[in-house]
Amino acid sequence: MTKILVVEDEAKIARFVELELTHEGYEVDKVDNGRSAVEQALENDYDLVLLDILLPQLNGMEVLRRIRKEKDVPVILLTARDAVMDKVAGLDAGADDYITKPFAIEELLARIRVALKRREVQASTPVPEGQAVVEPDRHVLSAHGVTLDVERHEVVANGDPIELTNREFEVLKALMENLNIVMSRERLAQLACGYDFVGETNIIDVYIRHLRSKIDDRYGIKLITTVRGVGYVIRES
Repeated sequence: MTKILVVEDEAKIARFVELELTHEGYEVDKVDNGRSAVEQALENDYDLVLLDILLPQLNGMEVLRRIRKEKDVPVILLTARDAVMDKVAGLDAGADDYITKPFAIEELLARIRVALKRREVQASTPVPEGQAVVEPDRHVLSAHGVTLDVERHEVVANGDPIELTNREFEVLKALMENLNIVMSRERLAQLACGYDFVGETNIIDVYIRHLRSKIDDRYGIKLITTVRGVGYVIRES
Protein backbone atom coordinates (compact mmCIF):
# COMPACT_ATOMS: atom_id res chain seq x y z
CA MET A 1 0.00 0.00 0.00
CA THR A 2 1.24 3.49 -0.86
CA LYS A 3 2.35 5.35 2.29
CA ILE A 4 2.01 9.12 2.58
CA LEU A 5 3.25 11.39 5.37
CA VAL A 6 1.05 14.45 5.96
CA VAL A 7 2.85 17.31 7.71
CA GLU A 8 0.26 19.90 8.72
CA ASP A 9 -0.21 21.80 11.98
CA GLU A 10 -3.82 22.83 11.32
CA ALA A 11 -5.75 19.93 12.81
CA LYS A 12 -8.90 20.32 10.68
CA ILE A 13 -6.96 20.41 7.41
CA ALA A 14 -4.78 17.48 8.46
CA ARG A 15 -7.81 15.39 9.40
CA PHE A 16 -9.64 16.28 6.19
CA VAL A 17 -6.65 15.32 4.03
CA GLU A 18 -6.12 12.13 6.04
CA LEU A 19 -9.74 11.02 5.52
CA GLU A 20 -9.66 11.75 1.79
CA LEU A 21 -6.35 9.96 1.26
CA THR A 22 -7.47 6.97 3.31
CA HIS A 23 -10.66 6.82 1.25
CA GLU A 24 -8.47 6.69 -1.89
CA GLY A 25 -6.61 3.69 -0.51
CA TYR A 26 -3.46 5.35 0.79
CA GLU A 27 -1.87 4.59 4.15
CA VAL A 28 -1.45 7.87 6.03
CA ASP A 29 0.71 9.10 8.91
CA LYS A 30 0.33 12.62 10.34
CA VAL A 31 2.65 14.96 12.23
CA ASP A 32 2.06 18.57 13.22
CA ASN A 33 5.56 20.05 13.57
CA GLY A 34 8.79 20.27 11.63
CA ARG A 35 11.04 18.27 13.94
CA SER A 36 8.67 15.31 14.01
CA ALA A 37 8.36 15.56 10.25
CA VAL A 38 12.11 15.16 9.76
CA GLU A 39 12.25 12.23 12.18
CA GLN A 40 9.32 10.44 10.56
CA ALA A 41 10.49 11.04 7.00
CA LEU A 42 14.02 9.80 7.66
CA GLU A 43 13.10 6.84 9.84
CA ASN A 44 10.37 5.47 7.56
CA ASP A 45 10.03 4.64 3.88
CA TYR A 46 7.25 6.87 2.58
CA ASP A 47 6.16 7.00 -1.03
CA LEU A 48 5.29 10.71 -0.79
CA VAL A 49 5.31 13.60 1.69
CA LEU A 50 2.71 16.39 1.82
CA LEU A 51 4.51 19.22 3.56
CA ASP A 52 3.11 22.49 4.89
CA ILE A 53 5.57 25.40 4.85
CA LEU A 54 4.43 27.30 7.96
CA LEU A 55 5.16 24.85 10.76
CA PRO A 56 6.17 25.13 14.42
CA GLN A 57 9.70 24.14 15.56
CA LEU A 58 11.10 23.84 12.01
CA ASN A 59 9.57 25.48 8.96
CA GLY A 60 8.71 23.40 5.93
CA MET A 61 11.61 24.69 3.83
CA GLU A 62 14.13 23.51 6.43
CA VAL A 63 12.31 20.18 6.71
CA LEU A 64 12.55 19.81 2.94
CA ARG A 65 16.28 20.58 2.92
CA ARG A 66 16.97 17.99 5.62
CA ILE A 67 14.92 15.32 3.86
CA ARG A 68 16.67 16.02 0.55
CA LYS A 69 20.08 15.45 2.13
CA GLU A 70 19.21 11.78 2.65
CA LYS A 71 16.16 10.84 0.58
CA ASP A 72 14.60 11.55 -2.79
CA VAL A 73 11.01 10.81 -1.75
CA PRO A 74 8.49 12.96 -3.71
CA VAL A 75 7.48 16.07 -1.74
CA ILE A 76 4.46 18.27 -2.46
CA LEU A 77 4.35 21.57 -0.60
CA LEU A 78 1.08 22.69 0.97
CA THR A 79 1.22 26.42 1.48
CA ALA A 80 -0.96 29.42 2.17
CA ARG A 81 1.69 31.59 0.53
CA ASP A 82 0.73 32.52 -3.01
CA ALA A 83 3.87 34.52 -3.80
CA VAL A 84 5.75 33.26 -6.85
CA MET A 85 9.09 33.59 -5.06
CA ASP A 86 7.96 31.20 -2.32
CA LYS A 87 7.04 28.63 -4.95
CA VAL A 88 10.32 29.13 -6.79
CA ALA A 89 12.24 28.69 -3.53
CA GLY A 90 10.35 25.48 -2.81
CA LEU A 91 11.00 23.98 -6.23
CA ASP A 92 14.66 24.98 -6.12
CA ALA A 93 14.99 23.39 -2.68
CA GLY A 94 13.87 20.07 -4.13
CA ALA A 95 10.07 19.99 -3.94
CA ASP A 96 8.38 18.03 -6.71
CA ASP A 97 5.27 20.22 -6.74
CA TYR A 98 3.25 22.68 -4.66
CA ILE A 99 -0.39 23.48 -4.08
CA THR A 100 -1.77 26.67 -2.56
CA LYS A 101 -4.39 26.70 0.20
CA PRO A 102 -7.31 26.63 -0.06
CA PHE A 103 -7.25 23.79 -2.56
CA ALA A 104 -9.77 21.41 -4.07
CA ILE A 105 -9.16 17.84 -2.91
CA GLU A 106 -9.53 16.64 -6.50
CA GLU A 107 -6.57 18.79 -7.53
CA LEU A 108 -4.46 17.56 -4.62
CA LEU A 109 -5.24 13.93 -5.48
CA ALA A 110 -4.32 14.58 -9.12
CA ARG A 111 -0.98 16.09 -8.15
CA ILE A 112 -0.27 13.14 -5.87
CA ARG A 113 -0.97 10.70 -8.69
CA VAL A 114 1.32 12.65 -11.03
CA ALA A 115 4.18 12.72 -8.49
CA LEU A 116 3.84 9.01 -7.74
CA LYS A 117 3.66 8.12 -11.43
CA ARG A 118 6.76 10.19 -12.20
CA ARG A 119 8.72 8.39 -9.49
CA GLU A 120 7.40 5.03 -10.69
CA VAL A 121 8.65 5.72 -14.21
CA GLN A 122 12.07 6.77 -12.90
CA ALA A 123 12.34 3.63 -10.80
CA SER A 124 11.26 1.32 -13.64
CA THR A 125 14.37 1.97 -15.76
CA PRO A 126 17.26 0.52 -13.71
CA VAL A 127 20.68 -0.23 -15.14
CA PRO A 128 20.98 -4.02 -15.73
CA GLU A 129 23.16 -5.73 -13.13
CA GLY A 130 26.78 -5.91 -14.19
CA GLN A 131 26.35 -3.42 -17.00
CA ALA A 132 28.49 -0.30 -16.92
CA VAL A 133 26.93 3.12 -17.33
CA VAL A 134 28.34 4.68 -20.48
CA GLU A 135 28.25 8.46 -20.51
CA PRO A 136 27.46 10.08 -23.86
CA ASP A 137 29.80 12.56 -25.53
CA ARG A 138 29.76 15.87 -23.75
CA HIS A 139 26.84 17.97 -24.80
CA VAL A 140 28.03 21.59 -24.90
CA LEU A 141 25.84 24.51 -25.99
CA SER A 142 27.01 28.05 -26.67
CA ALA A 143 25.63 31.45 -27.66
CA HIS A 144 26.82 35.06 -27.19
CA GLY A 145 29.91 34.01 -25.24
CA VAL A 146 27.91 31.79 -22.87
CA THR A 147 28.74 28.07 -22.75
CA LEU A 148 26.55 25.44 -21.10
CA ASP A 149 27.95 21.96 -20.45
CA VAL A 150 25.01 19.61 -19.99
CA GLU A 151 26.93 16.62 -18.58
CA ARG A 152 29.04 18.66 -16.16
CA HIS A 153 26.09 20.92 -15.28
CA GLU A 154 28.30 23.99 -15.73
CA VAL A 155 27.69 27.41 -17.24
CA VAL A 156 30.50 29.77 -18.19
CA ALA A 157 30.16 33.35 -19.46
CA ASN A 158 33.21 35.07 -20.94
CA GLY A 159 35.40 32.57 -19.09
CA ASP A 160 33.71 33.07 -15.70
CA PRO A 161 31.74 30.23 -14.04
CA ILE A 162 28.10 31.17 -13.34
CA GLU A 163 26.28 29.67 -10.36
CA LEU A 164 22.73 28.69 -11.28
CA THR A 165 20.03 26.77 -9.44
CA ASN A 166 18.85 23.53 -11.04
CA ARG A 167 15.71 25.18 -12.41
CA GLU A 168 17.59 28.17 -13.79
CA PHE A 169 20.01 25.78 -15.49
CA GLU A 170 17.14 23.81 -17.05
CA VAL A 171 15.43 26.96 -18.35
CA LEU A 172 18.69 28.18 -19.89
CA LYS A 173 19.39 24.75 -21.38
CA ALA A 174 15.93 24.62 -22.96
CA LEU A 175 16.45 28.03 -24.56
CA MET A 176 19.96 27.22 -25.79
CA GLU A 177 18.88 23.88 -27.23
CA ASN A 178 16.23 25.72 -29.23
CA LEU A 179 18.13 28.69 -30.66
CA ASN A 180 15.94 31.03 -32.74
CA ILE A 181 12.80 29.20 -31.60
CA VAL A 182 10.45 31.25 -29.42
CA MET A 183 9.58 29.16 -26.37
CA SER A 184 6.30 29.75 -24.56
CA ARG A 185 6.22 29.88 -20.77
CA GLU A 186 4.20 26.67 -20.79
CA ARG A 187 6.81 24.86 -22.86
CA LEU A 188 9.68 26.14 -20.74
CA ALA A 189 7.85 25.07 -17.58
CA GLN A 190 7.40 21.59 -19.02
CA LEU A 191 11.07 21.29 -19.97
CA ALA A 192 12.45 22.81 -16.78
CA CYS A 193 10.01 21.40 -14.21
CA GLY A 194 8.75 18.22 -15.87
CA TYR A 195 6.33 17.44 -18.68
CA ASP A 196 3.46 17.03 -16.24
CA PHE A 197 4.06 20.39 -14.51
CA VAL A 198 0.73 21.93 -13.51
CA GLY A 199 1.78 25.05 -11.59
CA GLU A 200 1.57 28.69 -12.63
CA THR A 201 3.81 29.41 -15.61
CA ASN A 202 4.69 32.93 -14.36
CA ILE A 203 7.37 31.13 -12.33
CA ILE A 204 9.31 31.10 -15.61
CA ASP A 205 9.37 34.90 -15.55
CA VAL A 206 11.18 34.73 -12.21
CA TYR A 207 13.80 32.33 -13.57
CA ILE A 208 14.32 34.57 -16.61
CA ARG A 209 14.87 37.60 -14.34
CA HIS A 210 17.44 35.63 -12.36
CA LEU A 211 19.26 34.53 -15.51
CA ARG A 212 19.34 38.07 -16.86
CA SER A 213 20.69 39.36 -13.57
CA LYS A 214 23.43 36.72 -13.45
CA ILE A 215 24.38 36.80 -17.12
CA ASP A 216 22.90 39.59 -19.27
CA ASP A 217 23.27 42.42 -16.76
CA ARG A 218 26.61 41.26 -15.40
CA TYR A 219 28.32 40.90 -18.78
CA GLY A 220 26.48 43.54 -20.79
CA ILE A 221 25.05 41.10 -23.32
CA LYS A 222 21.52 40.45 -24.54
CA LEU A 223 21.25 36.69 -24.27
CA ILE A 224 17.53 36.22 -23.66
CA THR A 225 14.95 38.16 -25.69
CA THR A 226 11.31 38.59 -24.68
CA VAL A 227 8.72 38.10 -27.41
CA ARG A 228 5.63 39.87 -26.10
CA GLY A 229 2.57 37.71 -25.82
CA VAL A 230 4.50 34.58 -26.74
CA GLY A 231 7.52 33.83 -24.57
CA TYR A 232 11.32 33.91 -24.72
CA VAL A 233 14.07 33.14 -27.21
CA ILE A 234 17.85 33.10 -27.55
CA ARG A 235 18.83 34.13 -31.04
CA GLU A 236 22.09 33.13 -32.69
CA SER A 237 24.94 35.62 -32.47
